[in-house]
Amino acid sequence: MTTTTQPGPESDSGALDIDVEGMTCGSCAARVQRALEREENVASADVNFATGRAHVVATGAIDLERLHTAVTKAGYQVVERTPDAQTAEGEDPVVAAQRRHETYWGRRVAWVLPAALFMVGIMVYEVAVDDMVMHGDGVRWAMLAVATPVQFWIGWPFIAGAILRLRHRGANMDTLIAMGTLAAYLFSVRELAVGGHDLYFEAAVVIIAFITLGRYLEARAKGRAGQAIRALLELGAKEARVVRGSEEMLVPVAEVAIGDLVRVRPGEKIPVDGTVVEGASAVDESMLTGESVPVDKGVGARVAGATVNTSGVLTLETTAVGGETALAQIVRLVEDAQSGKGNAQRLADRIAAVFVPTVVLIAVAAFGFWGVVRGDLAQGVTASVAVLIIACPCALGLATPMAIMVGTGRGAQLGILIKSVEVLEQTRRITTVVFDKTGTLTQGQMLLTDVVAAAGVSEDDVLRVAGGAEADSGHPIGVAIASGARERVGDLPRAEGLVALVGLGVRARVEDRDVLVGRRSLLRDEQIELPSELVAAADRLEADGRTAVLVAWDGVARGVVAVADTVADEAAEVVASLRRLDLDVAMITGDNRRTAEAIASAVGIDRVLAEVMPEDKAAEVERLQAEGHVVAMVGDGVNDAPALVRADLGIAIGSGTDVAIESSDITLLRSDLAGVVRAIELSRRTHRTVVQNLFWAFVYNTSAIPIAAAGLLNPMIAGAAMAFSSVSVVLNSLRLRRFGSSDRH
Repeated sequence: MTTTTQPGPESDSGALDIDVEGMTCGSCAARVQRALEREENVASADVNFATGRAHVVATGAIDLERLHTAVTKAGYQVVERTPDAQTAEGEDPVVAAQRRHETYWGRRVAWVLPAALFMVGIMVYEVAVDDMVMHGDGVRWAMLAVATPVQFWIGWPFIAGAILRLRHRGANMDTLIAMGTLAAYLFSVRELAVGGHDLYFEAAVVIIAFITLGRYLEARAKGRAGQAIRALLELGAKEARVVRGSEEMLVPVAEVAIGDLVRVRPGEKIPVDGTVVEGASAVDESMLTGESVPVDKGVGARVAGATVNTSGVLTLETTAVGGETALAQIVRLVEDAQSGKGNAQRLADRIAAVFVPTVVLIAVAAFGFWGVVRGDLAQGVTASVAVLIIACPCALGLATPMAIMVGTGRGAQLGILIKSVEVLEQTRRITTVVFDKTGTLTQGQMLLTDVVAAAGVSEDDVLRVAGGAEADSGHPIGVAIASGARERVGDLPRAEGLVALVGLGVRARVEDRDVLVGRRSLLRDEQIELPSELVAAADRLEADGRTAVLVAWDGVARGVVAVADTVADEAAEVVASLRRLDLDVAMITGDNRRTAEAIASAVGIDRVLAEVMPEDKAAEVERLQAEGHVVAMVGDGVNDAPALVRADLGIAIGSGTDVAIESSDITLLRSDLAGVVRAIELSRRTHRTVVQNLFWAFVYNTSAIPIAAAGLLNPMIAGAAMAFSSVSVVLNSLRLRRFGSSDRH
């Protein structure tokens, strides 16, 4: 699922990732982290047990060989992988390693389950039929014959791991499993040798069986958790059709350079990010945005690699390749989020670091109490083995990373990029969502909506003259008037002597008439009287959220035309959905208050921050925070960047290709306002899953250890419970894969 650039002997980069193998629980991750943080120039290290990755932040040059040595001395292995590495079969090495890991434990399960069933069968027969069956030498020696290969072959990974940790003066869950099962096995061998009847072969075998099964299920689940990102990685094209001179050459994507011309035929994947320089087509961007409807692309349009050209032939000029493409940035953002840790997981890691030694002491104390003080060796073995097995902190190490892997992966599939684990923790604290108006709550495109003519003047005359005056205007309001006029009255007369009056309107000569089109103040400055009916019409239109423009010619006001940035279709439902999440909603805009309040009223927003210049939006967010609000800012990520950064949570609505919006915490690849609700719901649900996982992992370990130490827990039940705790954490996390599907959460 992840790849790491193969380093040289020294790196000056601010951060790097190292793949670590051999970790089996949260205490392993904590040990590797401590080893890395002791190295020179390492500011911090985050080691993720679930992904097998160490993220190292440096303050200066790092000797990579020393980092590798530090990991090795801690008892683990560093795996170097290059971005384009493949196995001999053409498979990604990380995927291949995951598949081998799953196969490894699957084979052990296939061998150990019959042995466990044999042992359980003897126990059932003893209870139900003959309570003396285990006193027979044949059965006792048969149990030894079955238990020995299970203990030293099936269980060898645990023993080897414990020995390795011991050599490096450490301990982890392998230590607990090895100590527990060996204690049960060796005590049983001793009893068999002296003719005793307290045998625990079945406990050792069944414990190993449960834990092996748990490892197998865990390996399978981890594979499923990473499928979303692997699927994205596999979407990219392998070859590109590069145009050089008059020839087309099929070359590997890795050989395409920025500026190259690439031709894409219908049905082919677009291999690189680029700008269309020739042709027109519809492009399926569903892999990037989750939107199934193809998007029309013509000359000048931007396209992203791994999207699919559905119809015409396109020629692109390459703008990004390799790690700079939209797809690569998406994968990198999601992997960064998956590698991070929240405050809760950092606490869990600190606990796991001291947990194993503490458990060993509790187990020794339990054996001492029952075996020495009370003189019951059999009970001492039972209690100590149960303590060792029940306390394995695997679930603690998996609690956060598994939920993050699944949640952020599902988000990527839905076009929602979550930058970090801290974002998930912050989302649950949000009290107020502030929307930028233009292009967010509205379509971002002005349209002609109304025409009001003065007495004795036709609406078509007003439109034709106003449209002619604005025909060459580049202002959004002028463009909307001219476009709307063409639709209603056809061809427009040519304007002469056009003068743009900044902030006021335009002056021109149309059809031998001196024409003014603009604000009321423009007409007043020209000493043109405004009839009361036109003033009333302008007031009414502005009260409805439209921008009213006066039209006059030959010194007389002739009419009013109105334009409006239409409200997004889903805006009202999005606001209502946010309110159902107990969130306050506000709108921020540079429009005049009357227009802003009309739009806010149409979508159900009560609080309006109007007449705010773009550079002042961040200050308005800060003012809300000073009032005690925890603010999420929703904008387009460009002129809203300062406000997005200043907000407690920045949500940028992207275009589907511009995904690296550094100012935002959550990026929505799909230009769909409903994505705001989905992003908040997914973030909250993922964080809730993390909390659930950690809560049950803590409760499980803290409540079960005293029961085991009191001699009230059978070691076999402890083994089953320990395996189930890890699997339950994984399964609970995997529920996030269904988020946003037909069973809409």
